[in-house]
Amino acid sequence: MTTPAATPATALPPTEQRLADSRDLDLLPSLDVLMLLNDQDRVAVDATRAALPQLAALVDEAAARFRRGGTVHYFGAGTSGRLGVLDAAELLPTFNLEPGRVTAHIAGGDAAIVHAVENAEDSAEEGATAAVSLGPDDVAIGLAASGNTPYVGGALRAARAQGAFTALISSNPQARLIPLADIHVLLDTGAEVLTGSTRLKAATAEKLVLNGFSTALMVAVGRTWSNLMVSMVATNEKLRERTVRILREATGLDDEEARALLTLTDGDLKTAIVSNLATADAADSRAALASANGSVRGALALLTTGA
Repeated sequence: MTTPAATPATALPPTEQRLADSRDLDLLPSLDVLMLLNDQDRVAVDATRAALPQLAALVDEAAARFRRGGTVHYFGAGTSGRLGVLDAAELLPTFNLEPGRVTAHIAGGDAAIVHAVENAEDSAEEGATAAVSLGPDDVAIGLAASGNTPYVGGALRAARAQGAFTALISSNPQARLIPLADIHVLLDTGAEVLTGSTRLKAATAEKLVLNGFSTALMVAVGRTWSNLMVSMVATNEKLRERTVRILREATGLDDEEARALLTLTDGDLKTAIVSNLATADAADSRAALASANGSVRGALALLTTGA
C-alpha cells in the first residue's frame, strides 16, 4: 500500500520533521553531538538575520504605540511562553520600565513557568481571556514555534477584535495563525537535531528575536543614551558600581566626582547626566527629562537650545 503524499493541510510543521544530519545522534560521542548542535545553532542565527526587516517593522509599530502610553504583550505556551516571561522580567531593572508596559502571558499561568501544565496550550479560551484588556494602542505578540498553538491563536484573535496591533513570531512558513497577525516574523529554522524539541534552535532564534525586539524598542523610546544603560535601576552593589561607571563614561567625570553628583541627584543616573552635560541643576534636569518623556538626548536639546 502506497502512503499518500503529504498535503499542506496534513504536512508536519518544519519544527516537527526529522533532520537527516542527526539520524545517528544516539551513536555519536559527546563532542560530535555538541558540534552538531552548535552547527544547527548557526542556522538559528541566519534565520534571525533573514527576519530583521519584519522585526524592524514590528519595533516601529510597537514604539509608536508605546509613546502614546500603549503596552506590549507576549503570549506563548511552554518554552515560548517562558522566553516571553524572561524577556519581560529583564526589562524592569534594565530600563526602569514601569510594571505593565511589557507583560508576558503564559498558558497555564505562573505554574507553567517551572512545570508543564497539561493541556494548557490547547485552550484558545484562556488565551482570549489573557488578552481581554488590550486596546488600539496595545501590541499583542504571539510566540509559537509551530505557529499553530490554540492559546496563542485565542489571544491574537481577541486582541485583534479589540483593535490591538498583532504579530506572530514562529518557525513555520505555513503557520495556521498567520492570518491573525499584522506582521509575521518568520524564523525559518527547520527541523531540530532532536526531532520536535523546539527548545533547541527554534527557541534560540526566538530568544535572539526577543532580545532584539525589546532592546530596539527601548532604544526607540529613549530608554538609552548613546550605547549606555542610562535608565538602569541599581538594585545591588554591582549595579551601583556600574551606575558610577556609566556616569563617568557619559560625562568624563572621575570616580569621586561621579559619586558626588549621583548623591546630589538622589542616585538618578539620567538626571546626573543631563545636569552635568547641560550645566543645569537637578530640578531643571528632572523637568527637562519629564518634558522629553525620559529621553536624555531630548532633555539635553531642551536645555541647550532653550526650546
